[in-house]
Amino acid sequence: MRAMTVVPLKEGSFGITEVADPVPGAGDLLVEGVALGVCGTDREIAAGEYGWAPPGEDRLILGHESLGRVRAAPEGSGFSPGDLVVGIVRRPDPDPCPACARGEFDMCRNGRYTERGIKELHGYGSELWTVEAGYAVRLDPELERLGVLMEPTTIVAKAWDHIERIGSRAWFGPRSVLVVGPGPIGLLAALLGVERGLDVHVLGRRDGGRKPELVRDLGATYHTGGVSEAARSIEPDIIIEATGVPQVIVDTMGSTAAAGIVCLTGVSAPGDKVEIDAGAINREMVLGNDVVFGSVNANRHHYEMAADALAKADRSWLDRLITRRLPLDRAAEALEPDRDDVKVVVELNT
Repeated sequence: MRAMTVVPLKEGSFGITEVADPVPGAGDLLVEGVALGVCGTDREIAAGEYGWAPPGEDRLILGHESLGRVRAAPEGSGFSPGDLVVGIVRRPDPDPCPACARGEFDMCRNGRYTERGIKELHGYGSELWTVEAGYAVRLDPELERLGVLMEPTTIVAKAWDHIERIGSRAWFGPRSVLVVGPGPIGLLAALLGVERGLDVHVLGRRDGGRKPELVRDLGATYHTGGVSEAARSIEPDIIIEATGVPQVIVDTMGSTAAAGIVCLTGVSAPGDKVEIDAGAINREMVLGNDVVFGSVNANRHHYEMAADALAKADRSWLDRLITRRLPLDRAAEALEPDRDDVKVVVELNT
């Protein structure tokens, strides 16, 4: 079968290669790959910045934003041939830390977790793949090709889950949220905010293009300019930062209403230094009872939350998030983002 593979830490090693068909183990589903979403993580691995092949192997099959259709399922698994499924990305460490032992492997304490398509486990970027039944999530069949948005939706489902848990430390009645960055994560975060009945605002850099239109068609308000300027006019109870730009991150801190919550979902590259007024930020956060926290990955609970959120969402709006669909033999093009891209998807069996 064909697969999207790289030699981790080697720039220019990406290719569509022939690999052996996977052999399902006891309790595994055999899945026909339907589509694969491509994100910044995949591009960074392909650029040789990080990534780990399975032990004893040179190449890693890329892909963690999966969508597939069950070809064969073991008896008693709860799955049947034809089911539309996605595979969970992370696996707990072999000697589970307390969080992993409780199914919260997204909060692993010792860093010995593995991840499909990223760290020591082959990904879902192949014509066939296997997944343990306990790490597969069934999707509403009506989602069809839109189910490839599941994994990025899990990231924001977790973010919202933790925002609400943190908010429950005291009375919590949020009215408004500012999402910084109208990429896939930011737009999906806005979607989940709208589904919660909040007044949603999204901050971007450009006035034109499809991203402002997507925000407005969601029923949210689109802004350009700086974080501080937008926050002064909105007074958001919640800020979700989805750019990873260091100066933008700093600007979010202390920019919420009192007892506000800032969730950081963007990952920054080290070495980009900015000047900050630490005293002013500290004063705002302490006197306002504010919280800033980071969030990455997702566990099974968040996949189930994401499946529910996508099932409730407008299908035509979700479809517009996918701005390019490419056949597998043109997958290299997906690693070169276009300025107006939202989500690029590789069709695995075309």
